Amino acid sequence: MPLLEIRGLSTHFFIRQGRLRAVDHVSFHIEQGETLALVGESGCGKSVTAASILRLIPDPPGRIVGGEIWFEGRDLLTLSINDMRALRGNRIGMIFQEPMTSLNPVFTIGDQITEVIREHQAVSRAQAESRAAELLNLVRVPDPHRQLREYPHRLSGGMRQRVMIAIALACDPALLIADEPTTALDVTTQAQILELLDDLKRRLGMAMLLITHDLGVVARVAQRVLVMYAGRVVEAAGVADLFRNPLHPYTRGLLNSLPRPDREVDVTGRPAPLTEISGIVPSLAALPPGCAFAPRCPHAIDDCRRSDMELEVFPNDRAAACLRVRELQRGAT
Repeated sequence: MPLLEIRGLSTHFFIRQGRLRAVDHVSFHIEQGETLALVGESGCGKSVTAASILRLIPDPPGRIVGGEIWFEGRDLLTLSINDMRALRGNRIGMIFQEPMTSLNPVFTIGDQITEVIREHQAVSRAQAESRAAELLNLVRVPDPHRQLREYPHRLSGGMRQRVMIAIALACDPALLIADEPTTALDVTTQAQILELLDDLKRRLGMAMLLITHDLGVVARVAQRVLVMYAGRVVEAAGVADLFRNPLHPYTRGLLNSLPRPDREVDVTGRPAPLTEISGIVPSLAALPPGCAFAPRCPHAIDDCRRSDMELEVFPNDRAAACLRVRELQRGAT
């Protein structure tokens, strides 16, 4: 049994403009100890998927309207509010996207870590503080006992992110959800945080759902990847297979837009311009008929604009939601 299995998850927001299908019939699973990356442009439904797993969708305007979320043999959508509170921060840890707004500015780092520990474990304050210092040491925060007395604004962005990781790991979760864990960090700090997460995952034996728009991050730490577009999964593959041979035109567009050291040069010796995906992501409240990517796809035909393609399974545990996958694999345009 997978650690986490999501079946047909749909999370919609009911707004003045109509129904916004933020997550629409999404299915995937995560095995014990595995890192699964969820990739896509901003607004494609990645963070809403994570919030749905933890049942943190604000109602109104949002609501999980369909599907099942199975974690450790229990359907989370059937649990009581108290049972979900006991699960969050305990069996499932979460690193939120922006550490400066996720940490409370009026409480010390130590207060915020010990609060999570004491909420889920029957320990004294002294024991919780000792555990908090251990966690800061685990995430490589120097002089952890002194840092426990600091306030968030006194720490750098990288140190605040390490504190968020420490809070997420406070109760030894089986699953860690990391939502854009390197956003707004400089390149050097990003590399350090990624190395830290990968090291902690292996040492602690936990699984990780990594949410990112950065394919470079995916290549470094993930085993499998799901590509999302307009609220749906359009491709699923092992990381090596995805980079070597993407099946969906959207995935190809993402990979072609990456800067590469072997990029062709023009007649002046300058690198050729990066390839961009034309057009913009459609509104989730007014999706076009058929494939949502069809208006931007250079390979779209009339059938693509009429038929809503479901994920089709291919060899090597691959899947793609494209009507023309086999033709494109043979070199058709």
